Amino acid sequence: MIVAVASGKGGTGKTTVSASLASVWDKGVTAVDLDVEEPNLHLFLKPEISGSAPANLETPVADESLCNLCRACSHFCQYKAITVMGKILMIFPEMCHGCGGCIAGCPQKALSAGSRELGEILWGKSGKIDFLMGRLRVGEAMSPPLMRLVKSRLSEMITVHPTDAIIDCPPGVSCPAINSVMDADVIVLVTEPTPFGFYDFKLAIEAFAPLEKPMGAVINRAGVGENSVYGFCAEKGIPILAEIPYDRAVAEAYSKGLVVAEASERMKTTFLGLAEKIRGLAGGKGAFRA
Repeated sequence: MIVAVASGKGGTGKTTVSASLASVWDKGVTAVDLDVEEPNLHLFLKPEISGSAPANLETPVADESLCNLCRACSHFCQYKAITVMGKILMIFPEMCHGCGGCIAGCPQKALSAGSRELGEILWGKSGKIDFLMGRLRVGEAMSPPLMRLVKSRLSEMITVHPTDAIIDCPPGVSCPAINSVMDADVIVLVTEPTPFGFYDFKLAIEAFAPLEKPMGAVINRAGVGENSVYGFCAEKGIPILAEIPYDRAVAEAYSKGLVVAEASERMKTTFLGLAEKIRGLAGGKGAFRA
């Protein structure tokens, strides 16, 4: 089972939930940080990193002696990463999405595969938890290709050593967020009972609903703000899987880089209950579907 822990906006506590869920999961589990622009799951799980690999994106390289400036490549590329200016073929690797279409479609075979660095992939263990993360290169704007490489690595890992996976997703509802939840069996949306949190929660529901995945909500900092999110969940039939109280002990554990579920018996019980409800969602029990 793959569990995606997502949120409509940053700062709602999805990394707190991801780390705690992994710590109480009663089967083999791989904790994955797909928030490659700002990975921080490792700050809580503190894994021992055992390996890493550079992550590269395939980009076109031109042999100008073969190019006849037919523009087949520039007409194909929807991202304007390759174009012809006068009698010059120009390639912009930073805009390339690595689909390889220009290379495959070049009638003169003037384009071949090069690469540029996206970032790195790291893996290791945190106690009984397998750990995997991607880290985008500073200055790199394109995170989905790196996320796909991390997910490919995850697929290899759980094929060799079968485990469930808990994914700490990037916040928001744009391409990286969609990319991170699209292969999940269950989506857990973390939100907070504030006007900003409620607004972005609704956006996330709207964005992820077409994927037709079972979804549920975790209310973080329960007890502050207002109750709109509760009414919305009741109206739409979205199950509230857990509430994390607005509590000083929780905030102190977070500030010290501790796993919240390990900070007190009360929180451990909360996350054990959350894990059980997630398994129920995966089995279709009480699942919200658009």
